[in-house]
Amino acid sequence: MLDVFRKRHSVRSFQGRGITLETLGEILDAVSTAPSAGGLKARETHVISDSETKRKLAHAAYDQEFVAAAPVVMVFWALPSRSAAKYGARGRDLFCIQDATIAASFAWLQAVASGLGGCWVGAFNDNMVKDIFHDQIESDWRPVALLPIGYPTG
Repeated sequence: MLDVFRKRHSVRSFQGRGITLETLGEILDAVSTAPSAGGLKARETHVISDSETKRKLAHAAYDQEFVAAAPVVMVFWALPSRSAAKYGARGRDLFCIQDATIAASFAWLQAVASGLGGCWVGAFNDNMVKDIFHDQIESDWRPVALLPIGYPTG
């Protein structure tokens, strides 16, 4: 694990080659093992590979073009109402965000262990990201992180 931690760094330039479904499955398996307050998993993850949605996400991320250039972008969501049902305001305001950030961290570390690179993107317009997924999310879902991943160049 320490080797994975040492290899992890922000990658903003990706090769054109895609990520296999097997590798993506391993990353999602890592996400599913991430700890969560009360075991509620007050988080969701979208895996985006289509060019149009990636372009929209890059625009929402203040035109960080490397977001669109990655073969895959993972979007991590906090689900406040799921956590608030058990933990009230602390669940709504903190625990669900922690759930999503831990899941994103696990995804990034598994990506690195698989020979991929990524970059945590937290600079984005929440409302623009929510608008991109308006028909797939509940109104209280909160975007927490974007994680573009792929094979690094160089």
